Amino acid sequence: MTRDIDTVLCDLDGVVWLAHEAIPGSVDAIRSLRDSGRRVLFVTNNSAAVVADHERALAAIGIEAAGDVVSSSMAAAFLVQPGERCLVTGGAGITEALEARGADVVLNDGTTRWAPDDAFDAVVVGLHRDFDYARLRVAGKAVLEGARLIGTNGDTTYPTPTGLEPGGGSIVAAVASVGGVSATIAGKPERAMVDVIADKVGASFDPSRAAVVGDRPETDGLFAERIGARFVLVESGVTRPTDVVTEVAVAHRVADLAAFSSLLH
Repeated sequence: MTRDIDTVLCDLDGVVWLAHEAIPGSVDAIRSLRDSGRRVLFVTNNSAAVVADHERALAAIGIEAAGDVVSSSMAAAFLVQPGERCLVTGGAGITEALEARGADVVLNDGTTRWAPDDAFDAVVVGLHRDFDYARLRVAGKAVLEGARLIGTNGDTTYPTPTGLEPGGGSIVAAVASVGGVSATIAGKPERAMVDVIADKVGASFDPSRAAVVGDRPETDGLFAERIGARFVLVESGVTRPTDVVTEVAVAHRVADLAAFSSLLH
């Protein structure tokens, strides 16, 4: 059954757009889903951008998204406590979310110094296009000295119109290798992202009446499985039509978001 779906948790990269270029049919699909009375949330593992930038980028392709974006940066903030001192190796989206949480934020510019009695409680790592050896050294040192390592997401790549590019997970892996630890991941498919969505939607959210639409079985699909929602796999991003998927249950496998929207009418 698809008509009983009342909430759509929609990935962005590979589903709505590729590097902010709308995938054909996606804008009309979102409009159709909303016109049918369904709630649409944009649930992204992209941690680099602040919420307003996500909203502006969606508005630029014709999708109103104010209050409807959930990012892995928000999920990472759920893993720290107000007042904790956090070293951020990532984009402005992480800083925004941590400051909203009440954390003490220090940006990793590759030259950070600190006294032994002024150590970090956590190192929060995500996609960071200025990442380099100096920043790796600082982040790794903080972890070696006892800071928790939090990764916004584990995606090692993300899709663009010209192919796959390195994702936040590749940077998280580099810091983890220096620190000799396993990172706690915040974004899909982990629990912290579930907590953020529940906080935003409220008590009315019923996962059994929700669909997670995404292009990665190992993140979007597992996320759907863990919250008890249906997984809709689209072939407009990382997963290609010839790829065999066995790791998670797929309720519907379609070419793109437009094809999923048509199933609901």
